[in-house]
Amino acid sequence: MTIRKAVFPVAGLGTRFLPATKAVPKELLPVVDRPLIQYAVDEALEAGIETMIFVTGRNKGAIEDHFDVAYELERIQADRGKPLDALEGTRLTPGNAIFVRQQEPRGLGHAIWCARDIVGDEPFAIILPDELLIGRETGCMAQMVAQYEKVGGNLVCALEVPMAETPSYGIIDPGTRDGVLTQVKGLVEKPKLGTAPSNLMLPGRYILQPEVMALLATQEAGAGGEVQLTDSMAKLIGRQPFHGVTFDGERFDCGSKLGFAQANFALASRDEAMGPELKAWARALLDAN
Repeated sequence: MTIRKAVFPVAGLGTRFLPATKAVPKELLPVVDRPLIQYAVDEALEAGIETMIFVTGRNKGAIEDHFDVAYELERIQADRGKPLDALEGTRLTPGNAIFVRQQEPRGLGHAIWCARDIVGDEPFAIILPDELLIGRETGCMAQMVAQYEKVGGNLVCALEVPMAETPSYGIIDPGTRDGVLTQVKGLVEKPKLGTAPSNLMLPGRYILQPEVMALLATQEAGAGGEVQLTDSMAKLIGRQPFHGVTFDGERFDCGSKLGFAQANFALASRDEAMGPELKAWARALLDAN
């Protein structure tokens, strides 16, 4: 079965970016000229996904506005003879964009469970917008969908990191490896330094079978007192095919201020219009210091 639906958990408060996120959802913070959530939706669209399911919370109405038709803005642009290319991808129809509410912050697993009725009885994707993944040729989810069409089952994105960084992430316990596909024998959450079974971390992209929803419904709170998606995914291992797909591209952790700043500089420096001047400015700044 093809992957038609993607879940975007966007209910978080974004406290690490206060005061910027006091009134603006963190998912709408821009990387160069597009908000984070737009990068995530564009990635899903590239992968052939049709239905975007946003799991929101209070004060997140601006995300729904972003993907609505901005009639006044579009009319003004048209009257002035200006192109509407910049708004491409922001006009999702009601059938393509569905919003559900996570009424209390009970963790990522609970947020995904909130989308159960819309996901229904079919496999689905999960994209965490905080994780900005820039593929070298195609986006991360497109890479994963291509592998899903070969092996089916459950897939997680896998990204190689230095072993010294493994205590900060969920890590794959690997089985056999075939090209970019690695059999997943287990998942270890933030292993102690020197104990990680591999250097393959989970950077927030998943394709899961609908059976995970039943597991999430009865999943007890785990790390941090929250319902952890990883705990329910681990129960699928051995019951259904489970693989990691090594991502070909770059990752920016935009849930942190450093990663967000790095993403802005990296993408802006590659822009044809501003890139050369920005890099020249950066070199001069470094020389001055």
